[in-house]
Amino acid sequence: MDETLLTPVRFSTMAALGNGSEVDFATLRDLIETDDSALSKAISRLEAAHYIAVRKGYVANKPRTWLRATPAGLKALRIHIEALQAITNVQIVQ
Repeated sequence: MDETLLTPVRFSTMAALGNGSEVDFATLRDLIETDDSALSKAISRLEAAHYIAVRKGYVANKPRTWLRATPAGLKALRIHIEALQAITNVQIVQ
């Protein structure tokens, strides 16, 4: 399991970006139902791990931030999900 993806906000962020599309900050925040502060912290950690690329710009003179998963981030997400699936693929005996 990937330590960087162990928190719900970081995992949800990567899952939301897992299809390779670019998503703006506000849309991502609303999609994963978190607040600005928690998402900003998650973005910082994911960017430091080189799991996401951050692009800043303006739309109608308003600052915007767009996020996209990197190939390394997509690989880490895939491996993390495979580990979670292996953990949960157990048969419970009653």
